[in-house]
Amino acid sequence: MPHKIGFVVVSSSGHEDGFSARELMIHAPTVSGWRSPRFCQFPQEIVLQMVERCRIRKLQLLAHQYMISSKIEFYISESLPEYFVPYQAERFRRLGYVSLCDNAKTGCKARELKSVYVDAVGQFLKLIFHQNHVNKYNIYNQVALVAINIIGDPADFNDENNVTSREKLIDHYLGHNAEDPALDGTYTGKPDYISPLDDLAFDMYQDPEVAQIIRKLDERKHDAVQKERYDYAKKLKQAIADLQKVGERLGRYEVEKRCAVEKEDYDLAKEKKQQMEQYRAKVYQQLELHNLMDAELMRRPFDLPLQPLVHPGSPRHQKPKPSLPQQEERLTEKRAMEPLLQEQPSSRSRSVPPQHAAVGQVLPSPDPRPKIDVAGAYSKTWSYREDALLALYKKLMEMPTGTPKEDLKNMLRASVFLIRRAVKDIVTSVFQASLKLLKMIITQYIPKHKLSKLETSHCVERTIPTLLTRTGDSSVRLRIIASNFIQEMALFKEVKSLQIIPTYLVQPLKANSSTHLAMSQIDLLARLLKDLGTEGSGFTTDNVMRFSVSALAHRVYEVRETAVRIILDMYKQHRAFILEYLPPDDNNTRKNILYKTIFEGFAKIDGKPTEAEIRAQKKAATEEVERQKKEEIKVLQGQLAALKEIQVEVQVGEEKESDAMKPKNQDTQGRKADPPNAPETPDNHYLDHLCIFCGERNESFTEEGLDLHYWKHCLMLTRCDYCKQVVEIASLTEHLLTECDRKDGFGKCYRCSEAVLKEELPRHIKTKDCNPSKSDKLANRCPLCHENFSPGEEAWKAHLMGPAGCTMNLRKTHVLHKVQAPPPGKGSAMTRAGTSGLKAGSKIPTPKRGLSKSSSRTYTKR
Repeated sequence: MPHKIGFVVVSSSGHEDGFSARELMIHAPTVSGWRSPRFCQFPQEIVLQMVERCRIRKLQLLAHQYMISSKIEFYISESLPEYFVPYQAERFRRLGYVSLCDNAKTGCKARELKSVYVDAVGQFLKLIFHQNHVNKYNIYNQVALVAINIIGDPADFNDENNVTSREKLIDHYLGHNAEDPALDGTYTGKPDYISPLDDLAFDMYQDPEVAQIIRKLDERKHDAVQKERYDYAKKLKQAIADLQKVGERLGRYEVEKRCAVEKEDYDLAKEKKQQMEQYRAKVYQQLELHNLMDAELMRRPFDLPLQPLVHPGSPRHQKPKPSLPQQEERLTEKRAMEPLLQEQPSSRSRSVPPQHAAVGQVLPSPDPRPKIDVAGAYSKTWSYREDALLALYKKLMEMPTGTPKEDLKNMLRASVFLIRRAVKDIVTSVFQASLKLLKMIITQYIPKHKLSKLETSHCVERTIPTLLTRTGDSSVRLRIIASNFIQEMALFKEVKSLQIIPTYLVQPLKANSSTHLAMSQIDLLARLLKDLGTEGSGFTTDNVMRFSVSALAHRVYEVRETAVRIILDMYKQHRAFILEYLPPDDNNTRKNILYKTIFEGFAKIDGKPTEAEIRAQKKAATEEVERQKKEEIKVLQGQLAALKEIQVEVQVGEEKESDAMKPKNQDTQGRKADPPNAPETPDNHYLDHLCIFCGERNESFTEEGLDLHYWKHCLMLTRCDYCKQVVEIASLTEHLLTECDRKDGFGKCYRCSEAVLKEELPRHIKTKDCNPSKSDKLANRCPLCHENFSPGEEAWKAHLMGPAGCTMNLRKTHVLHKVQAPPPGKGSAMTRAGTSGLKAGSKIPTPKRGLSKSSSRTYTKR
């Protein structure tokens, strides 16, 4: 008949601290089971060895409420595969898989019990756990298994007795088994019947002590049926039914007691403990009254573990089975009444501290036992918690050098246990005190007492996962403190050689991880990569690049940006090796802006122009050629139109002047001679062959000659580089800001008051290299040489045309003529002709407003 099969855990791919796979060998209401490491790689696997070769009929799995694997596969083998035993190469045979519910309907508050009926023969069972279901509680993307139960019978059971006796033939003919069924149907006579006492639900909801009593009573009931003592069997049946309710109630009390201990509500825990003892004593007394309880049943079953968690460094324990290859050590339940970390040795048991035990923890240490008063570490007042850590700091600093190694190790491990608790504290001062204590242990305590690297590794491995979690805290201050301490700890000479922290940092980021946690992790990696490099530090080209490439797909922009920066830094060191981890550099890849940025960064590092720069250069060259052609055509057309317009205006002006002079001459003849001091009539031909801007007179300054002079040689004018119009140098800044075709592309510097391209303006303002300008009343500002000089209109001529003036006026190299001063007495004529000179002058495309204002202003003052 199938029954529960004992097993041991042979191996597992990993586990979180305090949640080893060996916990699966314990079935009790308070067990926590196995958990995978945080942010682990999938799939995870566990290999179990059954106590004997058997035929498995039923597998039962109790899943965690929120750390749920999406799929679990089952494999079976007759012996260990070759990577366990080199001379036996038999591999596992796949049985199938089961899918687990994501538990969303229950809000992740219920556990799923999955039963699978199989028919397979073997001695080794392998479970493979696939990717977890995502939910808001499973922040580390773990999978867990609370319990597993194997039900079957020995594989060679049917071959042991092939001799069919006369009695067996008669029983077979009558449809009876060799053993008659009990009155309650526990034994139905069917060869494949499974007892309810072997079901996983029975052990997971029953008090272990009561469960053992129930099994003993069930055996007695079976014997009574065999002996046809049916009244006694009926009494036992009723007692079993009552005890099942008692066991469930006691199991519930035990769970409530544990929860009270975790919440530090010790009054409630004490109340639950007393309630359990009173209820248990009352039930046992009733059993004695009915003569169902004897000395054997009254003996407390110490071989049943009452603590669900086992310290990773201590021996694992399991339920004793008569067919197990080795007898496991027994556990006793320790109830510490004082807030002291100490050992209570027993001749027949060894205690191990559970992860969520009460204040009194049991740590192995030889006599004489060092005691540390850490009652304040569990206080609800934060100042007491801080004082307890500081007291422990002082105690460890004062430890004498001659202390036995075993005592030192036990003190260290007890301190690390408290540090792990304090690191999770939300009060900043308590958190900082725990970091101070941890730093002292690593840098002073361990070197002072010459402890091995194993102890340093223990400190780091136990604390670094919790510290990394705190880097994702909602408090900015706590995040910064945690990140800086991790960086500092990674650079400790005692920790640097272990290469532990880099292996945690290169774990791939999860898509559903918190934003702060992802940003802190990748920022820490970038900082430590600069400090440690990739040679013998735990960082390698492979693990850093795999992490960075996966981070490029993260939802947070800052994470992607930091990943790009890490890849570029790695390329500076390793060049071609980095390209192996990236997709090919083609147009499809460059559609992704991140990869485009990366490949352009590679080009800049190699000193090559980027693809965008090459395209821009080609396009700019082509556009420049086309623009020059168009500008030349436009200039020639403009000159031709201007010449025609000037010719027409001159003819009209001459006709008007001749008409105006006739009546004036007639009036002059009829009048007396003017007084001697009357001003002379201005000579209308004085402006002929004269440049009204620079004052140069030349016989070649005809209408066409003046246009050419304005266009190429006048020292007071210049051509705008952006619209190709001729403007006065004095008004060039105003032209660029208000009149130029590209005026929208310029901005005014508040320091030098000059026009600067908007894309260069921020850098121009930031560098502060420009010469500050002065007000117009104090000085003029040259837009060519950017110098300040004396104010006034005449000062412009001296600056732009004089030999000691502007050094950036390019026309001075072509025109070296002196400025001809106007004859005496002609200034008034020049003043009067200032405005008309502009009208009758060149119409080469120039900013009319600029020229008219400047010329009018200049000649009026003269």
